[in-house]
Amino acid sequence: MTTYSGFSTFNRTRNFKLTDFELVKQDLINHFYIRKGEKLMNPKFGSIIWDILFDPFTPSIKELILADIKTITSYDPRLSVDELIVTQFQFGIQIVLTLRYVTTNQLSAMTLKFNRDSKSLSVIN
Repeated sequence: MTTYSGFSTFNRTRNFKLTDFELVKQDLINHFYIRKGEKLMNPKFGSIIWDILFDPFTPSIKELILADIKTITSYDPRLSVDELIVTQFQFGIQIVLTLRYVTTNQLSAMTLKFNRDSKSLSVIN
């Protein structure tokens, strides 16, 4: 079995090392933090959510967000999505994902809250 390892200093004071599913989830979160077109030499990388966060939450906007999430999650072959729910909350857009780590078949729920007031992303694992 392959073991993936990396590191992250995001929200960590110690133990920067990440492995396997934790690393995959952090890679996914990193992808959502980047606005599409913002990454040097790779303008197709990132998420469109930051650009439509202030638009009215219509069915067509929801479909754009769903398509964007499916594209982003399909980049990583270590990951599959079992459940995907996009809703509006008082201050922005909320995404609930049930992720499957393909290597071990492990499941994990993750909630991403894109907040338009603070222009921030909160992640709940």
